[in-house]
Amino acid sequence: MKLKTAEANRHFAKPAPDKLGTLIFGTDTMRVALKRQQLIENLLGPSAEEEMRLTRMPAGDLRGDPAALSDAIKAQGFFPGPRAVFLEDATDALADKITPALDEWSVGDAHVVVTAGNLKPTGKLRKYFEKHPNAYAAGIYDDPPSRAEIQEELMKSGLANIDGEAMRDLEGLARALDPGDFRQTVEKLSLYKLNDQTIVTPADVEACAPASTEAVLDDLLHATAEGRAPELGPLLARLEAQGVNPTALAIATTRHFRTLHAAASDPEGPNKGIFRMRPPVHFKSRDRMVRQAQRWGMHRLESALDMIVEADLTLRSASKAPQMALMERTLIRLAFIAQRA
Repeated sequence: MKLKTAEANRHFAKPAPDKLGTLIFGTDTMRVALKRQQLIENLLGPSAEEEMRLTRMPAGDLRGDPAALSDAIKAQGFFPGPRAVFLEDATDALADKITPALDEWSVGDAHVVVTAGNLKPTGKLRKYFEKHPNAYAAGIYDDPPSRAEIQEELMKSGLANIDGEAMRDLEGLARALDPGDFRQTVEKLSLYKLNDQTIVTPADVEACAPASTEAVLDDLLHATAEGRAPELGPLLARLEAQGVNPTALAIATTRHFRTLHAAASDPEGPNKGIFRMRPPVHFKSRDRMVRQAQRWGMHRLESALDMIVEADLTLRSASKAPQMALMERTLIRLAFIAQRA
């Protein structure tokens, strides 16, 4: 049975122990691992490993011992309660080793949790789980978590009393960080508020948030929009040393100035405009970008975007001009415009 995102989240939160198994696949191994962990914990409870009700097995081991999976599914433990077999890193090449054991499954056997990377829709393993009436297949994609998923993570950590603006900050962090880093941030926030019953504020979130994931790039974009031209050279040199290419820099600059333009164009003013942005602007940059939008104004930002798009098109053309030098010149011109604003 193929599960859509909402259906998969319900299944992970409250799995049925009398089903054959669940295939969890996706390109992001961290996201897949977190969903697998959630599923097994909710299926077996917290003491499954100590009670030997969970069997872990690398899928590659089935090449040398094809019967190992069937034996693990049928095995009976000493402790009562549901059992599961976790088969890790499965591939379509191993489908012929996996599906025969699943065909022998019967009620009372262990629930089989299979994790895999990106599987083609036509692949044997994915098709088997999607078409089986007693099994589930859930694709985990790189979409940011929904508000409901974020709230569930907060509730699990004991964080129920959260200010509305702090919640917006957490949503922005959830989009900026990978799932593992976001979970660590929530755990850190939970410890930060331990024995503190007051509401979680934006200041609390900022105190626990990791440093910006692209700090140097953020510094460069802010320096450009604020007219601090002398700082651009050293920042560009650091980005180039980190492997950031001119086209990626042009895309980031376009995104930053489009955000400023949207804020400056908002009929209720830049402050309201920044808060309406989707995805949300990172809370550490929000106030600075409001000031930048006010400084530039809508019309100057339109001219700035024309300049950035022109540079981007030149980068993507057959021009022989040095690409990083072209971007540096564009950013310096923008910074000089900001100085006159």
